[in-house]
Amino acid sequence: MAESETVTLTLDTDEATDELEVPTALIEMLAEGNESPPEVVGDIAMFGLAQRIHSAAHHSEGEVSDEIADAEELTLELFEERFGRSFAELAGHSH
Repeated sequence: MAESETVTLTLDTDEATDELEVPTALIEMLAEGNESPPEVVGDIAMFGLAQRIHSAAHHSEGEVSDEIADAEELTLELFEERFGRSFAELAGHSH
């Protein structure tokens, strides 16, 4: 692939680094307004993480641990801070 066909994004924490190469055309299709590639991927990551913790908290069998409940609460707070709307509103799914 030609270099201009993809964009490489770097994810960093204090302990690790990862790189993610994605098609530029896909980023352009998903961008709203003048969003940068990191913003587009960050939004998708936050949405995916909220979906995963929501599923673990509400759609799995058995009692939910305090750790999962706390992680869901914090994730949904951070989601709303980022998007200005709740996960339930944006996903069209609530409990």
